[in-house]
Amino acid sequence: MGRLRKKGKAGAAKAYMTRSAAVKKLQCSLADFRRLCILKGRILVLLGLGLTTSIGIFPREPRNKKKANKGSTAPTSFYYSKDIAYLLHEPILNKLRDHKAFAKKISRALGRGEWSTAKHLEEQKPSYKLDHIIKERYPTFVDAVRDIDDALCVIFLFSSLPANDRVSAALVANCSRLAAEWQLYIMHSRSLRKVFLSIKGIYYQADVMDQNVTWLVPYQFTQNIPSDVDVRVMLTFLELYQTLLGFVFFKLYTNAGLIYPPPLDASRDEAGAGTGAFSLQVADRTVVVPEPGCTTKKASSKEVRRAIKSIVTGNSRLDHDESMDVVDQALKATEADEEFVPHLSTDDSGATASLPTFQSLSSIPRPNSSSLFSPYTFFLSRDVSRPVFEFLIRSFGGRVGWPPSSGSGSPFTESDESITHVIIDRPAAARDNESLGGNEPKGKRKYVQPQWIADCINSGRVLLEDPYRQGATLPPHLSPFDAKPGAYDPTATLSGDESEASIHEEKESAGDAESESEGAKGVAKKTLTAHVDAESLHAAELAAEAAGVEYDEFQKGVRKLGTARRGTAEKTPKQGEEEDMSKVLLSNKKRKLYERMVRSQRKREAEHRVLKEKRKKIEKEKRQSARI
Repeated sequence: MGRLRKKGKAGAAKAYMTRSAAVKKLQCSLADFRRLCILKGRILVLLGLGLTTSIGIFPREPRNKKKANKGSTAPTSFYYSKDIAYLLHEPILNKLRDHKAFAKKISRALGRGEWSTAKHLEEQKPSYKLDHIIKERYPTFVDAVRDIDDALCVIFLFSSLPANDRVSAALVANCSRLAAEWQLYIMHSRSLRKVFLSIKGIYYQADVMDQNVTWLVPYQFTQNIPSDVDVRVMLTFLELYQTLLGFVFFKLYTNAGLIYPPPLDASRDEAGAGTGAFSLQVADRTVVVPEPGCTTKKASSKEVRRAIKSIVTGNSRLDHDESMDVVDQALKATEADEEFVPHLSTDDSGATASLPTFQSLSSIPRPNSSSLFSPYTFFLSRDVSRPVFEFLIRSFGGRVGWPPSSGSGSPFTESDESITHVIIDRPAAARDNESLGGNEPKGKRKYVQPQWIADCINSGRVLLEDPYRQGATLPPHLSPFDAKPGAYDPTATLSGDESEASIHEEKESAGDAESESEGAKGVAKKTLTAHVDAESLHAAELAAEAAGVEYDEFQKGVRKLGTARRGTAEKTPKQGEEEDMSKVLLSNKKRKLYERMVRSQRKREAEHRVLKEKRKKIEKEKRQSARI
């Protein structure tokens, strides 16, 4: 006789575990369990042959929830039992337990008034690192670069938030530092490719290590943290993203031959220099090889910190605007000795390995758009966002200055004769010869609106300044990113039928103004509406003739009605029956999913029709204005 199987000890009941059972087994709070799940995350692992699998700690969906929940039908979240067993060996779990014990001890000491004991406990506060989690989630550097989109968005978001009791000032300062370091690298490598000024904020896209990195930067407005947002969850993500970006930035700066972190000038930072407070320095790549019989003393941690401090506070700083060229010249001299050494292949003794190196990737010719603004010198008006357009212009090789009201560190003043363009976002002055200052005329300079910078970057060439001159009506600013399949394309021309229909509508409206009898036309319209099929078209023509409508006007109405109903033709009864039968064969869940898809498709088509009607109206107004 075989062994009796107890209920809940095998199958789905053993493979899955509810969230409350997982928290009880891990002996931690629900908040700590959520933090662990966020930190471990979801990882996609390549199995080969195009197959991938997801590993990580996240809720699962069992096939039979009743069996997985041991007969209960109460709604709950399920996790794999093996994942919870894997979390039992997570080092961070022990640190979270130590922190819980530390909180109890320090609260007890403060309640008893034992200040010395509380101070001693505060000095021994337990802390943990996320380095091992970063190595687990991102085995290679390219994987980390591919996944920093969300990290950059969160970093730039928190760098613009005000400090309060939920978000500390040190956290905001650290996010601002990371954001400035990323912008410095993008400006140095000139890897920015696209920019879009949207309602939500400014979208950027850069090409880093052959990976498209897209991030969103909010506008410089006063931000408020909503009360219904759980900041603790966002802070857990931020904690992970800060560690990730620290690893990625160190690797990027090291590959570029720069010192990381870049030294910060505190005085210039307090004066509002922004990214100009940081200075890029070339790393010394000379490696000292000790002799075989030489014994060197190991440097202590204090000496290392002292050396780093001396580097940061040193006087050998590069100028803010000339640092890029100086760093590039120094890198060309140091990278000449770093060539890849080919090794013989184990399969073919006559073949050599041809692996790409950082130098070989850097030697690939960049597109001409990376030095788009190199011949030009820009000056930003006080009504233009200086951090945004300084980043855009310097990312494409241009020189940029700004007035003292926008911050310190401008390399030149407004009276500089080398200024070619002035970026201004104010209405045109009353006098034609009024300059930016309002007194002297600057005939050689071209005054353009800020959108000109973004459109030049997206088009990859310097556009004409006349459509973007001060006070002019700007052309539409379209998104440079690839649209989803089926999305409305505003750049696509109207089809032949649609353009012909719009022309006919225009002619018909002109004819209506000259017509004598409006009642006859109303009868003709009703007749056309009632007779839309081909069989009764002759009867409709006779009815229109009896109403006194001319033949040409009747044909115009037929074409107009046919064009309007061509795209939205009703389904035949046979097609409707086939669709109903196919829906009957679907399950309840799939049928609801199909209905949602159909509704979303109809909604999208309705939005497209509205946009096309607006476009027809605009083109009609343009044609009428051209005739006048």
